[in-house]
This record gives sequence, C-alpha cells and structure tokens, in this order.
Amino acid sequence: MRVALDTNILAYAEGLGDERRVSQTRQLLTQISPERVVLPAQTLGELYRVLTGKADYQPAAARDAVLEWSDAFEVADSATECFLSALDLAVDHQLQFWDSLILAIAAQARCRVLLSEDMQQGFTWGGVTVVNPYSTNPHALLEQLLAEV
Repeated sequence: MRVALDTNILAYAEGLGDERRVSQTRQLLTQISPERVVLPAQTLGELYRVLTGKADYQPAAARDAVLEWSDAFEVADSATECFLSALDLAVDHQLQFWDSLILAIAAQARCRVLLSEDMQQGFTWGGVTVVNPYSTNPHALLEQLLAEV
C-alpha cells in the first residue's frame, strides 16, 4: 500500500510541534517502508515555508531539510490534471485548495492513504483515504499499512 504524507507530518518529523506528536511521527516513519512513501511536491514547498517562517530556520538549512526529504522518498509532481482535480475538490467538498492539491497528487500517485491531521479522517477521494495518525481510534488502513512492514 502506498502512502502520501501531508506537510504537518513532515513538520512534526522535523521536531516542530508538541513532544507527543513529534515522537509519534518519528516512530511511525520508522515503521513504514520508504518504498511505500510518496511526498506530494506541494508538501515540500509548504515545509520550506513552515521551516523558514514558524521555525526560524535559515533558508539554506530549510533547503537542506527539504532536499533530505526528497532524497529519502519518492516525490510526486503537481501536474495540470492535479490542479484541475484540486479545483473540483475545493468547490465540491469545501476543502482548502492546497489540501485539495495534495490529495489530488496522492491519488495520481496511486496512494491508498494520505496521512494528515488537517483533513477529515476517513474522507476518501480518488481511491485515497485521509488518515489521521494521531487519532485516538486508529483507522483500519493505518493498522493495515503498519502490518505490511
């Protein structure tokens, strides 16, 4: 099963946020085979913005962090088709456009799961289900993903 990571997952893995989520995220990422992970290119741009804005990273350090992520996992680009799908998602499901774009990229990359705490747990579109890894009730797809290791 392929899994896409939202920006908040990357930010927690970088050490931003509360200690519980940082620790839980780092542990989770060690349990998922790197070959299964896809990073929508949008998340890397957002991560750079978070690191330079909220975390006060110097631009070069933020660039290095983003490049490390892109070296570690497959990156899926934002194609025109994804932008058009994101527009439909934003209008039809009242999602934020950039969240919609991440979901559309994940679908085009044939992911079954998008790990995110920013969207509705269980929302499914294009074969991708949004799973909040911090939920007190773990989603069955997350349990299945971790069992595949």
